[in-house]
Amino acid sequence: MRTYIGRQQAVSVEDFAELALGTPPELWLGVEGETDEERAAREDAARDILADNPEMPDDLVRMAAQVIEENPDLFDVVPLTRPARRRRAEYRVVAA
Repeated sequence: MRTYIGRQQAVSVEDFAELALGTPPELWLGVEGETDEERAAREDAARDILADNPEMPDDLVRMAAQVIEENPDLFDVVPLTRPARRRRAEYRVVAA
């Protein structure tokens, strides 16, 4: 099944997120190993985008709610069984 956002095909999860947000997710999440200068530039760009698009946070929440409603199986949680506790071996010192 192919997924399109507008006229663009989303091939991967990253594509879908970028097309849905209109920006790459790394803009909001950052990247591992970025410098303080890179982080500051990224945050400035994100602030500018939010200032130009004040409805964006509401749209994202609405989109997330729609995804959850349409795909409830994404949140089917199966409890994991806990492994049985292992008793520590007791070492007793015996006087000789």
